[in-house]
Amino acid sequence: MSVAQLTEAEAQAALADLPEWAPARDGTAIERHLKFDDFVEAFGFMTSIAILAEKHDHHPEWFNVYNRVEITLTTHDVPGDGNGLSQRDVDLAKAIDGLV
Repeated sequence: MSVAQLTEAEAQAALADLPEWAPARDGTAIERHLKFDDFVEAFGFMTSIAILAEKHDHHPEWFNVYNRVEITLTTHDVPGDGNGLSQRDVDLAKAIDGLV
């Protein structure tokens, strides 16, 4: 199933509403880095995101070491190279921000 990639203007407008997120991978993704008090807090946050991701049917790429969590959102179903920023990424980023 193909998902539409955001235009550059749409991506810039979306990022204006997501100040904690930064463009990544030449604009085909967005990322956010978070730091928590300890591993349990970081992992609990990741667990909450996992539940959100299932509800959104859209899953993050992420990395965790002790109290740090790095999240990358990109859509693998956009036409062309298969990776791009879509509204699905923006929606999930907003939902994740709601957990912080």
